[in-house]
Amino acid sequence: MRTNKRTVWFLTLMSLVAVISIYYIKEKAPMSFDGIQIFSDDLKGTADGKKTDADKKTPVFANSYVFEEMRMVVRDERSKLQSQLNAKMTSPDYSAEEKNDAMNEMAELTKRESAEALLELQIKALGYPEAFVKTDNNDVNVTVLSTEGHSAKLAAEITQYVKASWDGAQQVSVEFKGNN
Repeated sequence: MRTNKRTVWFLTLMSLVAVISIYYIKEKAPMSFDGIQIFSDDLKGTADGKKTDADKKTPVFANSYVFEEMRMVVRDERSKLQSQLNAKMTSPDYSAEEKNDAMNEMAELTKRESAEALLELQIKALGYPEAFVKTDNNDVNVTVLSTEGHSAKLAAEITQYVKASWDGAQQVSVEFKGNN
């Protein structure tokens, strides 16, 4: 049996529309969008389908905006620095040694950015929902989103982990944000 491509696409789209409409018809309350709990089963596990205080989840979506804003500020500063270094490398006004220094500084900046991103991922793997790492020379500033509050023990754990992971880290500062 030979079918037309339009017919196949039409049937596919119609079945998709039917599935989505059935899902929303069966949904008792409209789904709120907070970016994290989109596909979670909020009412799962309760006998009468009602939420209790123990079942409520605290979304970390609003606090993540703070971290994204900090990342954007740092990214903006570094992109300006990279454009200055790139202009220096392409300009005929500078000597070969100055261009080489600019190229080395650009490579160091890229290396630092990737090391910060890796360290953020490693801190998230320790169990924190969000982390932000920024380095200035040999100083490492870590900002962590913590849902369980903060303590000297947690800060010491993060500091020790950063010093073990980052060879040039001389001074590490840890700041906690979130629900305390």
